[in-house]
Amino acid sequence: MTRPRISARISAISESATLAVDAKAKAMKAAGRPVIGFGAGEPDFPTPDYIVEAAVEACRNPRFHKYTPAGGLPELKQAIADKTLRDSGYQVDAAQVLVTNGGKQAVYEAFATLLDPGDEVLVVAPYWTTYPEAIKLAGGVQVDVVTDETTGYLASVEQLEAARTERTKALLFVSPSNPTGAVYSPEQVEAIGRWAVEHELWVVTDEIYEHLTYGDATFASIATAVPELGDRVVVLNGVAKTYAMTGWRVGWLIGPKDVVKAATNLQSHATSNVSNVAQAAALAAVSGDLSAAAKMREAFDRRRQTMVRMLNEIPGVLCPEPKGAFYAYPSVKELLGRDFGGRRPETSTELAELILEEAEVALVPGEAFGTPGYFRLSYALGDEDLVEGVSRVAKFLGQVG
Repeated sequence: MTRPRISARISAISESATLAVDAKAKAMKAAGRPVIGFGAGEPDFPTPDYIVEAAVEACRNPRFHKYTPAGGLPELKQAIADKTLRDSGYQVDAAQVLVTNGGKQAVYEAFATLLDPGDEVLVVAPYWTTYPEAIKLAGGVQVDVVTDETTGYLASVEQLEAARTERTKALLFVSPSNPTGAVYSPEQVEAIGRWAVEHELWVVTDEIYEHLTYGDATFASIATAVPELGDRVVVLNGVAKTYAMTGWRVGWLIGPKDVVKAATNLQSHATSNVSNVAQAAALAAVSGDLSAAAKMREAFDRRRQTMVRMLNEIPGVLCPEPKGAFYAYPSVKELLGRDFGGRRPETSTELAELILEEAEVALVPGEAFGTPGYFRLSYALGDEDLVEGVSRVAKFLGQVG
């Protein structure tokens, strides 16, 4: 009997759709095509100079040429605890912090530490592409709570309760959201948190976009809003989005000490410590002020308004105003099945492929986020490229037959 070369567990993992779209766009650009990519969730700003200088100094420090504790530099763990209190009012100590190789490792380690095979996790859809794979690898079962543009992609307590079963162990809570930019109000956050307390559920909350909210929207940490969650909440975060540090790969997990100790044990065998140079850069970032983040947020807000206005001017496209992060998530359901120069895309994936081929614009289809019939567009790119890219999409979609 011939055995499969790749394990069933790993064979079941899908490639990151957002990174795949970004890679294809970059390959087309390298081949000389003027592709504009809306795929990657990555600030188009450089990492602030003072953070880079901290990394340069760390390179010269022999201490950082050696192994350091698997759970993170002690001074960085303390700085993350201090930053968490400053930014969200949530008080923890350094022993409750695990420094990870980016936010994705924090996501995986949280679920790997909490879930046994068959445990269910409630996940609001649309959702970021990595969540399903992390839950699956941990042996968990994802239960989707589907939202749409009519509610601004916000889930209600009633929807969550309808999805809960005896096997539900955790709720994944994300605000601001990738891919929709949805932001729950403080009142909604509190209501959901109290529902989780009532049913003794764990809450895993991803707060990576905490500093990117717009207009009258405000970030509220569920851990702070509902202290009664106590030791059943795990907070995920990192430096990638706030400080334009996607390539530095530093995230963290905050939780009860027993969870953090167990996740640290896992990390000690998976990767050991995060790069010391990157940790030194992250220390400078979280210890500094938020002035650089404020400047980026101002630019993102301007681009957000431009993108939403332009998308909503396209017949058949409906785009709610995102309140946070740097993504728009328009519905294109009305355009599916229509004729575009003799081709009739039946799915948002097919329509995205057609737009990439014909208009040379890279979008991520809603299938990647659990809700077909939508696109995700990042507005973390230059103003001129943004206008040119959406204009190309509008021109192409205007050919609908």
